[in-house]
Amino acid sequence: MINFFYESVSTKINETPTVSWLNRVAVSEKKSIGEISLILCLDDYLLDINQKYLNHDTYTDIISFDNTMGNELSGDIFISVDRVKENAEIFDMNFEEELRRVMVHGLLHFCGYKDKTEDEKSVMRQKENEKLKMFHVEHL
Repeated sequence: MINFFYESVSTKINETPTVSWLNRVAVSEKKSIGEISLILCLDDYLLDINQKYLNHDTYTDIISFDNTMGNELSGDIFISVDRVKENAEIFDMNFEEELRRVMVHGLLHFCGYKDKTEDEKSVMRQKENEKLKMFHVEHL
């Protein structure tokens, strides 16, 4: 089950197609969705989490806490709407598309993909692009 939480943000996700898409993404990686929380928040909220739990004093677009057990993906994905908006402008991207990229990025971390090295970042970006294409594909 995917749950959505909105911490002091007016941005809302169209939840039904998003859940359907993320489930298809999980299946495409031979995984299933367990309990996932997607929390949309503002910069300061996510900065506080970054400082408190990761000892990082920087703004970021996403922090994911992975509770995956075996092939059942579970965890919390915190997303800064402020960072997503800024990144969308920087990369000349539609806000909704950039938000989907960040959501799937978190889910891909739960699938075991990393992004610390250049090679890992390259694979992650390839996977993000592949999974973003799946959003617009209807499965009957």
